[in-house]
Parts: sequence; C-alpha cells; structure tokens
Amino acid sequence: MEIEIINTGSELLLGRVLNTHQQFLCSQLANLGMVVTRQVAISDTGPAIQNAVREALGRAELIIVTGGLGPTSDDITRDLIAELLGKKLRVDAEALSRIEQFFAQRNRRMPETTKVQALVPEGSIVLQNAHGTAPGLVIELDPNPFGSAGKRAVLVMLPGPPRELRPMFSKQVIPLLGKYFPKLTAFVCRTLKTTGIGESYVEEKIAGPLKHLTDGRIELGYCARVGEVDVRLVAHGADGECCVAEAEKIISGLIGAHIFGRDDDVLEEVVVRQLIAAKKTLAIAESCTGGFICHRITNVPGASEVFLNGMVTYSNESKQRLVGVHSETLAQFGAVSEATAREMAEGARLRSNADYAIAVTGIAGPGGGSTEKPVGTVFIALAGAEKTVTQQHLLQYDRETFKFVTSQLALDLLRRTLPLHR
Repeated sequence: MEIEIINTGSELLLGRVLNTHQQFLCSQLANLGMVVTRQVAISDTGPAIQNAVREALGRAELIIVTGGLGPTSDDITRDLIAELLGKKLRVDAEALSRIEQFFAQRNRRMPETTKVQALVPEGSIVLQNAHGTAPGLVIELDPNPFGSAGKRAVLVMLPGPPRELRPMFSKQVIPLLGKYFPKLTAFVCRTLKTTGIGESYVEEKIAGPLKHLTDGRIELGYCARVGEVDVRLVAHGADGECCVAEAEKIISGLIGAHIFGRDDDVLEEVVVRQLIAAKKTLAIAESCTGGFICHRITNVPGASEVFLNGMVTYSNESKQRLVGVHSETLAQFGAVSEATAREMAEGARLRSNADYAIAVTGIAGPGGGSTEKPVGTVFIALAGAEKTVTQQHLLQYDRETFKFVTSQLALDLLRRTLPLHR
C-alpha cells in the first residue's frame, strides 16, 4: 500500500518552523501497519500544491495533506484541491456553527474572513476541530481520476497547527482509516529506547545474536540522537509479534541495563513512574544545568507526588547557603569537583528530607576550562539513604547540548539506582 504525506507551508522551507507532522503521522500510521512511502514539504503556492497532490494521487492509495485550511490569504489548500478534483465548495452549516461558537465562548468578535473555513468540497467528510476553527476534510475518490483504472484513493486534509492536527487525526481519522482499509497485513513495530551507549556499540552487541531473525523475519534499525539510541524492530505477518518478542528478549539480555523504555517512553517519565512506584521522593541541586533537570521532571504529569524541590546553586555563595557546601571544600577542590557535587547532593537531600537528591556541577563553556578541568567537565552525584554515588564525565558539546546530556546522565543514574530497576 502506497501512502504519501504532503506538508504545505513556506515557513517549513524557510526553516522558520520545525515540521513535527512527519514524525507524528508516520508513527501513528506505522502503529496501524500503514507505513508511509513518501513525504514532502512544499510551499504555499497554487502550482506547488496542485502538482504535489496530482502526483501523489497518481501513486498512492492514501494521501494526507497538512496545512492551508485556515482563514488567511495564504490558506489555499482547500480551494486548490477542490479545483483540481473538479468539486464545488459549499458551506457546511455545522462547521460554520462551530466556528461561531468558538468566538462566542471566548467573547471575541469573529472576523468575516473566518467563515471561509466552513467552505468544504462537495462529497467531503468534515472533521470537526475541537481546538481551533479550521475543520479537517476527508474525500474518497472512487475511482481515482489520477490513478490506475479502477483504483480508488482516500485524500485527507488536516489543519497545520499540531495541537489541532494531532487530536483530530487520533480521534477522527484513525477510525475512518479502519473502514477504508480493513484488510491490512499484520504489522508489529517496537522501539527499544537506550541511553548511555553509542549506536555502533549497540550494533556490535546485538547484530550477531539477532542474525537468525534479521535474515527475513524482522527488520532491525537504529536511530541515534544526542544521549539516546533507538533500536527499532519491525515484523510483518501472523508471526510478527512472536518474532519481535524473541528479538526483544535477546536484546534485553545483552544491553538491558541501557534500555530505559519502549516506543514513546521518555526518560524523565520513566524516572517519575519509578519514583511513584517505589514511593520515594526527589530533590535536585543544579549548577551548570541551570534548572534543566527540574524542568524535565516537572514536565511529567504526576511529578508533584515525588518531586519536593529544586535549587539552582549557580554561584559559590548559593552552594554554601542553599545546600550547605563547605567553604573549605570550595577553596580546596573548587566548585567543579567530586567533593562539591557530593556535598551538594547530600545537602539537598538533608535540607529537603527527600529519599534521593541529584546534584550536578560542571563547566559548560566555551570558556572557564583549565588543563586539569577542561571545558565539558561535569560531576554528578546522587545521594540516597545508604550512600552517595558520584560520576565524572567530559562532555565537549555546545552549552545547550552539554546541559541536555548532563541531565540525561543524572536521570539515568537515578533510574538505575531506584529499587524498581533492580
């Protein structure tokens, strides 16, 4: 089955906006056994949109177009596709009513131009927008005027803003796809999320032991990002689930300590879940990361059950005043040292009465390094009831990446220490 995604928006091509639709839509479709075969981003111009849709209809059975359904002058996707298909636009009464309610509920005047969003091509299924004003549209083309004789196609148009597109796709489009394409081949896709190990080391460890499965039974892939490596397992057919389960068992036996989650898991979410399950609390003292670890933890719903407090002890004075680092320690070893990280963690734990406390101190750069402590030097400490564990790393990245990798190492140290992980 051929599936294509067309993302419209000149802002995507100018690099002004990050295109997150491709990742979201591809992952959602893959979970249904529908693997995208082509994805393009195009400008907000008539020829570009019509040419891209015409070409996609000539190849694919499912085409998803994002963007260009709003009320402004550059929102022309709906009109151009209707013209391409020879379909007249009509006012959808329910869509117009919802647009009017959207403004009324917010006590805002509705611009007259907003009503254009209620115009839909004849024969369309209208997808109501719970988070905005532009409805989505689904058109079944049977037969497909641009495809092979006798073949049909399904064309889906979605609004551009992610907070509107994602719930619309999940709640309205996916059920429709099940009706349009009910006989899909069984498909399994699992992603094992790892941290603390490089991509080449992952492959070195698992490729050989998985060879009997990768020779025709499963597809094995890797995706490396800063601080993480994903291992992707894909299988088709009735025995796909068994093949993937066997591969996952082998991989877990080889690099299980580095696997922090599966599929859409995020490290901070895993850590918060483990803290909740273990009924343990956390405090954090940060210097070089400037509160980034606290930011990641507090992004997780339910963090308030386990996270007590965080302190950004950036200056030496704040390290002494807020978490009790001794002046003698700073004088003898310096702010960036194992001894200071240890006292930061132990002080944060003692003063907050938490079960665990993380502390980080380092040199993010580009200046401030020395021969003994070059830029990128970082010390991480984790204090618990039984002992305090410290780590030293050299992370020679730009400042932003340095902060992320430091936070990743600190959270992973906590993950590996929590009772639930043993």
